[in-house]
Order: sequence, then structure tokens, then C-alpha cells
Amino acid sequence: MQSSKYLFTRLIGRLSARLTVNRQTHRDQVLERIGKREIVGFGWNGSPGYHDRLDYPMPPIRFREPDPEICALREKETGDWRKLSIDEKKQLYRYSFRKTFAEMKAPTSDWKFSVGACLIACAIAIWISQSYAHGVYPDYPETFEEKRRSAQLKRFIALEANPITGLASKWDYERDRWK
Repeated sequence: MQSSKYLFTRLIGRLSARLTVNRQTHRDQVLERIGKREIVGFGWNGSPGYHDRLDYPMPPIRFREPDPEICALREKETGDWRKLSIDEKKQLYRYSFRKTFAEMKAPTSDWKFSVGACLIACAIAIWISQSYAHGVYPDYPETFEEKRRSAQLKRFIALEANPITGLASKWDYERDRWK
């Protein structure tokens, strides 16, 4: 029979081995997410993720991962910028940014999806309410029929119900008509 001290140390050893193997730091998670892209700033809320935003124009990481062509352009960039062609400058810009300000400000057709979704939701709501009105709710009681409502009105007038502010106050009893 093994001693309890031996079993306890063996159990602790297994648990600590599991905890140390699976431990991953925040830095490891960030690097796993962004890959080989260069971190160039603090970032929006301190997180190094790429976002094209008008209110925060400088993203914390480059848009693309470096490749040999970009590395050669980056070396050329350190020299005189007048020696770079327009296409090379555009390629350097697209290495760091996905969109220009004009592209970010350009209108999109996202509003069409929102309007369509709202109209579909309204149509479904109307369809459900109409199905309730015709299939779930009971019919109106017989006192709502026009014949019964007119008989009830004549009875209120004949009884002179509420003669100060009600229906009887608006009826002319001498001429038998409404005032």
C-alpha cells in the first residue's frame, strides 16, 4: 500500500504539469492573431488589431505581412523618395493601409440590407397580428352590431342618462333630434 504523502505529491505533480503546458500569455495570443505583421503603434484601446477608421486613422499594425518585394521597397524607401515611382509609393501605402480616406468615406449599399430587413420584420409582424385577429381572437360580441348599438343609444336618451355632461345633454327632447 502506498503512502498518502506519495499519492498527494504525485497528484500535485500531474496538475502542475498540465497547468504549465497549457499556459499561454496575452503576447502569444496577440502574435498568433496578427502573424508576422509589424506592430507600429499603441492601437485603439491598446489592442494591436487592424481597423480602418476615420476617427482613428493610424492602425497599430501594418495591413499586410512582409514579403520579399515589400522588403526591397522598404529598403528603397529609406533613401530618396524622389527615386520612387508612383506605383511603388502606392504599393508601400497598400502595405500599411487597406483603404484610403476617400475609400473609407465612400457610400456603401449597407443601408439597403437594413431597410430590407426592417420591411421584412414589419411584414411578418403585420401577418402575425392579422392571423391573430382572424384566427385566435373571438368574434365581436353581439352588442357591437349596429342594430343593437342604435337601440342602446335610444334607451340612453329615453332614460335621460347623465343629463349634464353625457349623451342626454346633447339631445334636444322637445324637437327629438341632436342639438
